[in-house]
Order: sequence, then structure tokens, then C-alpha cells
Amino acid sequence: MIDPAIFLAAMGITLLEISEAAAVALALYAEGGSKAFLYVALGIAVVLVITFIVGKEIALLPILLIRLVAGFLLLYFGLRLARSARRAVVKSRKKGGNEEEKMEKGLFYTGFSVGAVEAFEAAIVIVALIPIDYNSTFLGLVAGLIIVVIGTALLKSQVRKIKQANMKVAVSALLLSFSSFWFAEAFYNITDLILIPLFALFFIAVYLFAHRK
Repeated sequence: MIDPAIFLAAMGITLLEISEAAAVALALYAEGGSKAFLYVALGIAVVLVITFIVGKEIALLPILLIRLVAGFLLLYFGLRLARSARRAVVKSRKKGGNEEEKMEKGLFYTGFSVGAVEAFEAAIVIVALIPIDYNSTFLGLVAGLIIVVIGTALLKSQVRKIKQANMKVAVSALLLSFSSFWFAEAFYNITDLILIPLFALFFIAVYLFAHRK
């Protein structure tokens, strides 16, 4: 029999964390295609499979180190993409069009990092629920993943309609927001809601940088 409280707790933390990874996957998809979803999904799968195999042992991994490494990686690719957005704007002005530019291959690895870190955040809560009711925890996790997948699929068709330069600005802002968040979260207990003003701030900054005369 399913324990509603455990089920909802597992589903809730899955929706909270994995939806953030899905947002990055959607942004990367606009630049690099379907492989972006594969890299993010792989990062999520690796962590969640390990979580259900080793259980509480997952909590022994150094979350501080994971957040710092992921933060530096996202900072690096976020800054690279900001420069790429600038080049796309300049090229558009010179040729009067919006030519496609191949995305840096390394950016796909950012997808894996985002998936892994967000799944790890969820795993910290999930490992506490597993001993209470394994089945309810597992079903809640699956339900959360299904909702995220459906939501991502519904938004997928809309992403390609956005201009390439503006999409690069959005992706750069998103990566820089996560980088700043994980650096801060490594030392302080902060809410995910801070990502909203962070994204707005970085979006404006990168947009101004990319479109400067």
C-alpha cells in the first residue's frame, strides 16, 4: 500500500530539482539538438540509479566538492556562450541574417553536470525516504520524472522558434545563474527561488554585452 505522505514528498523533491535540469536541457536543445536531453538524462540516471543501489551511502559523497566543480564548469561554459552570443549578434548585423553557428561541443557536458547535480540534490532527500517506504518513494520519484518529461516535451516545440542569438543569451544567463547558485549553496543554505532574480540579472547583463555597439 502506498504511503501518500512519502509518495508526495518523493514526487515533490523530484519535480523541484529535476525540473531545473529540464530547463537547462531545453535551453541547450535550442543550440545543440536532441543530444542535450541525452546528456542531462544520463547525469540524472547515473545519480538516481546509484541512490537506489547504495541507499544512504550516497549521502557520504562530498556535496561541497560536487557543487564547486559544477559551479566552475557552468561558469566557464556560461561565459563562453556569452561570447558566442556576441559573435552571433555581430554576424547578424553584418550579413543581415541569423546564420546558424555550431555550438561548442563541450557545452553538452554541461548538461550532464546539471543533471547529476540536480539529481544529487533530490537524492539527499530520497535516501531519507527509502528506509521508511521504498515502494512509495520509488513510485513518487517515477511520477515526478514522468511529469517533468511530459512538461519538457510540451515546451520542446516552442524553443526552436526563438532567435539563435537570443537563445544563446538565455542559455548563458541560465548557466551563470546555476553557477552562482551552486557557489552560494556550497557555503550557505539558500532557497531555489533566488534563481529567478539571478536569471533576470544575468539575462540583462549578457543581453547588453551581446548587443553592445
